Amino acid sequence: MSSPSAKGRVASGRTLGPVPDLERHLPPDWWRTLFNAVYLKTDGDVVENDTNTADDVSLLIDAAGLTPEMRVLDVCCGQGRHTLELARRGFQNASGVDRSRYLIRLARRRAQKESLKVTFREGDARKFRMPESTCDCAVLFGNSFGYFEQEEDDHAVLHSVRRVLKPGGKLVLDVVDGTWMRSNFDPRSWEWIDQTHVVCRERALAADGKRLISREVVTHAERGVIADQFYAERLYTFEELKTCLEAAGFNNITRYEAPVTKSARQQDLGMMAQRIFVVAQVPDAPSARVQRGPKFPNITVLLGDPRLTDIVKRDGQFNEEDLHTVNRMKEALAELNDYSFTYRDNHAELAESLKANPPEFVLNLCDEGFMNDAFKELHVPALLEMHSVPYSGGAPACLALCYNKSHVRVIAQSLDVPVPRESYFSPDDQSATLPAIFPPLIKPNTGDSSQGITKDAVVNNREEFIAYLEFLQKNFPKRSLLVQE
Repeated sequence: MSSPSAKGRVASGRTLGPVPDLERHLPPDWWRTLFNAVYLKTDGDVVENDTNTADDVSLLIDAAGLTPEMRVLDVCCGQGRHTLELARRGFQNASGVDRSRYLIRLARRRAQKESLKVTFREGDARKFRMPESTCDCAVLFGNSFGYFEQEEDDHAVLHSVRRVLKPGGKLVLDVVDGTWMRSNFDPRSWEWIDQTHVVCRERALAADGKRLISREVVTHAERGVIADQFYAERLYTFEELKTCLEAAGFNNITRYEAPVTKSARQQDLGMMAQRIFVVAQVPDAPSARVQRGPKFPNITVLLGDPRLTDIVKRDGQFNEEDLHTVNRMKEALAELNDYSFTYRDNHAELAESLKANPPEFVLNLCDEGFMNDAFKELHVPALLEMHSVPYSGGAPACLALCYNKSHVRVIAQSLDVPVPRESYFSPDDQSATLPAIFPPLIKPNTGDSSQGITKDAVVNNREEFIAYLEFLQKNFPKRSLLVQE
């Protein structure tokens, strides 16, 4: 997702022709693929407009009372225009998150070109990954709210933003004025967006009247149709927005005069023509609760067995540095006065001792695996579950999947977690395709404790790629390999 007027799925090189019902052709997840180079062409007169961006940020700073030391998160930041403008004005803790990999990469390149201290990351607005209660202000600008097919997903966005805001933090929301748009949208329009591209637009209300469905046919003067795409925006009134914000836990909801957006081409503003500009606040922190004692004061720590061989350690066994690490960990835990710690590292007796004397709670630090076999890392929590012992860390099924990095990538991708592009090489492959983009990272597909990942795993050219590939094939002869961007 990103800012301004949302776009639909590209159907390159063809058109559907006349369509009597726009809503029937609207993909439910149109926002996954739409925000690309075509979007920047069709909406560039608005979203690549420096005057619009500067005016938006000035209004943001004034309405939210922002100061440069504050941590500001731009949700659905697109190509980062508002985030970058904040950085230009001295905000050193501005960051952006957006679903579009294309736009996030463009934002990063622009930040690097201007030497601006800004962080951009990929993420879904409903469940982006940031620590709780860490931001002073979150921004949802340029009609980035209301893309989803289900209204519940819009609510999820607000709850996700609410989670990362500090007590007293503010959300600034800038969306289309639903009341105005229902009566004033243009059913058809067209414009030349440059010397070779023309865009024709159609718009219609959804059957329930809650969304405005739009269609764009983008045509190149010589190549013909390059996109026929559909998109939608949910139309909220201020009263409806206020209800959603209150349900998400915000208060002090105030409407301000919205910015006046301009088109550099003096053309169709679409969903940016009339907007609602709202500032909402997270309630201040409640009074501190009475501290209680720990739920599990007596903790058993499970470790690898120093009596056994361990192939991931130097010379295949526990060494002085490994024992030093264990001792430092024990010293650190001893400083927690509310807890009592005992340690178990004899794997030959582990199963029997758990049965005879089950711990109150286990801190599972046995990442070496049962009997120091990384393939048996899942056996340790399995034993604990057999004896109903609560423990920290991953469950058996989780550890079984995580040992294979390609499995983890597929699962993460299915949950909309951003993942790098990669190539997979089995031990039987006789050749390898050179990466399309340098530098890539080469590593074993299966393994533990960062096996096979050294300072040379990131390769910068063809020669380094071949050399490290041969190194891994020699030292991990039966392992499949991953090459990741």
